[in-house]
Amino acid sequence: MKATRLEYRLRYWIHVVIFVLGFTAPWDRWLHLDMIRTWQLLASWPAREHWLGFNAATIAVLILGIVFAFLGAALRTWGSAYMGASIVKDAAMHGQQMVASGPYRRMRNPLYLGTFLHTLAVGLLMPPSGAIFAIVLIGVFQIRLILAEEPFLEAKLGEAYRAYRARVPRLLPALAARVPDSGARPRWGLAFLGELYLWGVFLSLAVLGWRYNSMLILQGVLVSLGLSLVARAFLPQAPSVARESPQS
Repeated sequence: MKATRLEYRLRYWIHVVIFVLGFTAPWDRWLHLDMIRTWQLLASWPAREHWLGFNAATIAVLILGIVFAFLGAALRTWGSAYMGASIVKDAAMHGQQMVASGPYRRMRNPLYLGTFLHTLAVGLLMPPSGAIFAIVLIGVFQIRLILAEEPFLEAKLGEAYRAYRARVPRLLPALAARVPDSGARPRWGLAFLGELYLWGVFLSLAVLGWRYNSMLILQGVLVSLGLSLVARAFLPQAPSVARESPQS
């Protein structure tokens, strides 16, 4: 089932609500469950099985989170550089021309895949039930957003988009480019500015993670969110004419 127009317009804030609920997991208090972090739970599993010591398992889970955070930030920045940060952040769908450069030659939705990888990273800082909640809902919401975009783009771009869709995978990237380069030029500065929050989360895990203090990392995540909200104000506004779909 595809997302409604209202959901699409409010997709940024829907993501925020899902993440907030994942981090707070209010049902854990209602059910009197232990408020451990997913990071601790995952590290304790190989330790119980005597595959790794708890310290080594904790480091392994941290490295996994850092990798997911980096891949999510890098993929979204790569996609945003070619799509345009103002388009990515715009509330409306756009479908004026095809963008088949950068990651869009290998997958149709790099921004959504980047968001999901980011969710896997921050899920380590959530309670286990909150992590499951966030990962499932974010995954389902990404699919619903894609299902809302695809018919819109097909209606706007016609046969060109149908041919592109037939050759380029929806989410899992192809090893080699599937279509010729459309000639779009990246704007890396605005792309990094637009994805400042994801890079902040990556740095929080990569720098503060070695203190093994989830609350300290969460403070870094909150600072990153605040800085990203300020950065959004400096992004240029998308023109009012219809263009390629933004994804977020």
